[in-house]
Amino acid sequence: MSPWLFPTEKMPPSIMRHLLTSLFFTAILHAAEKPAPIPGLKQDIEFAKVGDVSLRLDAFVPEGEGSFATCILVHGGGFTKGDKQTFITPLFEPLAKAGFTWFTINYRLAPQHQWPACAEDVASAVKWVKAHAAEYKVDVNRIAFIGESAGGHLVSWAGVTGEGETRVAAVVPFYAPHDLVVQVKKRGALGGLAGLIGKEELNDATWQKLADISPLNFIKSGLPPFLQIHGDSDATVPYSQSVNFEAKMKAMGNVCETITIPGGAHGMGGWAKLNSDYAEQMIAWLKKTLK
Repeated sequence: MSPWLFPTEKMPPSIMRHLLTSLFFTAILHAAEKPAPIPGLKQDIEFAKVGDVSLRLDAFVPEGEGSFATCILVHGGGFTKGDKQTFITPLFEPLAKAGFTWFTINYRLAPQHQWPACAEDVASAVKWVKAHAAEYKVDVNRIAFIGESAGGHLVSWAGVTGEGETRVAAVVPFYAPHDLVVQVKKRGALGGLAGLIGKEELNDATWQKLADISPLNFIKSGLPPFLQIHGDSDATVPYSQSVNFEAKMKAMGNVCETITIPGGAHGMGGWAKLNSDYAEQMIAWLKKTLK
């Protein structure tokens, strides 16, 4: 063991100052990673059970009689990690302050659970929210999906395929991989998608499977309005994914807008230093669209 680890009285002053500075900034970093508590948030409510897996959500309901415009939030994490309190958390406070009812959900992750498990869980969540509308002051005609990264893919999938009780009034995908064929070709490897689709090799069957679960390929007329939010310096999911999705949506007569974050990389958590007002723009769009 290094003599500088314990006891600290033997540690040179310069090393001590460096250590304390490092500990201070580490503490600040970890504090920033933890979302601020939201007063009134109801946590760990089961919305579905699949086999022995209990799927849970957290719910926020504004003060007042309601009913309220409502958002269902779907976290990212490459389909393999994350939960309802990660990645998507910068949106909690803005939505709460703006007077929305909102839910943040868990879904089954790969590789333990392959497609379409995660997509089925998102569909189950919107059906549960509609079934419990009175309890949570939900206006069933004013429900929006919001998702980021892998969650952006999932809400877009739900938006382009949803019908009847799984259809929503608006969709907001953040930096979503809408075309998984293009995404994998860019990387040259499947990565976490291997566990999602149960494929290891890049062959014809794999390319077809990726095409079959790409929201871009299911755009049709009559879809709910979309608002995409994407940084133009995203090295993980290229900004062109949103450009191409918007073009096809409009070509089919749908409403689709894109908020571009100049210099924005992958993940809204890093956008704070860019002084972007993306959250305010999103809120304004939601209020207009869900009026």
